[in-house]
Amino acid sequence: MRISARTQYALRAAAELAAAPPGPVPADKIAAAQGIPRKFLDNILLQLRRAGLLHSQRGPEGGYWLARPAAEITLADIITVVEGVPEGSDHGGYPGVARPLADVWSALRDHEQALLTEITLAHVADGSLPEPLDH
Repeated sequence: MRISARTQYALRAAAELAAAPPGPVPADKIAAAQGIPRKFLDNILLQLRRAGLLHSQRGPEGGYWLARPAAEITLADIITVVEGVPEGSDHGGYPGVARPLADVWSALRDHEQALLTEITLAHVADGSLPEPLDH
């Protein structure tokens, strides 16, 4: 799986919001804390807000906050908003002994999706990844 810079920024911004105290967090603070270009971040935050993952408030006391508890937002939720629904690549048609590789690629996609659905923003924010990942 390739994760675009845009998706990495979205995940980092969401993690920042998950770790923040209750209340709006200004975009400037998120951008500075995560080293994300402000203009790029504004577009990402808008996309996440339109998808219903964030709420926002304008004004001097404004900013962004998670629309649901961090434990209810998975990494897959954010990736799907930014990247779209993952497409199953058609690897069928490999000839001869290479034919089973299509099943390997399919299983890999399934494992990636399962892992990203299991990990929430709360796991990331408090550094408590689920057991198989915790090293």
